[in-house]
Amino acid sequence: MSYKVTKADNASSSSGEKFQTFEDLEVYKAAREFRKAMYGLTRRLPDFEKYDLASQIRRASVSLTNSMAEGHGRFHYPDQIRFFLHSRGSLQELVDDLNVCVDENYLSSDEVAKLKEQARKLLILINGYLRHLRNRAIVRESDGEDPQRIEDLENLPL
Repeated sequence: MSYKVTKADNASSSSGEKFQTFEDLEVYKAAREFRKAMYGLTRRLPDFEKYDLASQIRRASVSLTNSMAEGHGRFHYPDQIRFFLHSRGSLQELVDDLNVCVDENYLSSDEVAKLKEQARKLLILINGYLRHLRNRAIVRESDGEDPQRIEDLENLPL
């Protein structure tokens, strides 16, 4: 899916930046791949986990990417940051679910280690994008834009 975006005739962009959707973000692409891997894992869990652990993994996996999409759609940087923090929380929840899979012998330690490595790389991307958003917000504040909303950034952990 892509979005067709046109500029008004009187609008000009000196930076030459192209409009980006959330689907263009590298962090979203990596999160989507991780979500697919986690969904695949749920298909292999025992039947009695179908409505418990598997359901929880699916919900957290969807929350991971949904929060990124919703955050990207927000106008204010503090709002975007909050949603990406929520994505980061969902990722950590999924890592704990992987621990359950090892503890209950649903998956091999090697398979879980590979998924955890994928999660670690995704965490690095999320943290990098959070730094990017925070830096953009600080630049906007120094330009005199929306200072009351920028103050909220001081309370958001990275």
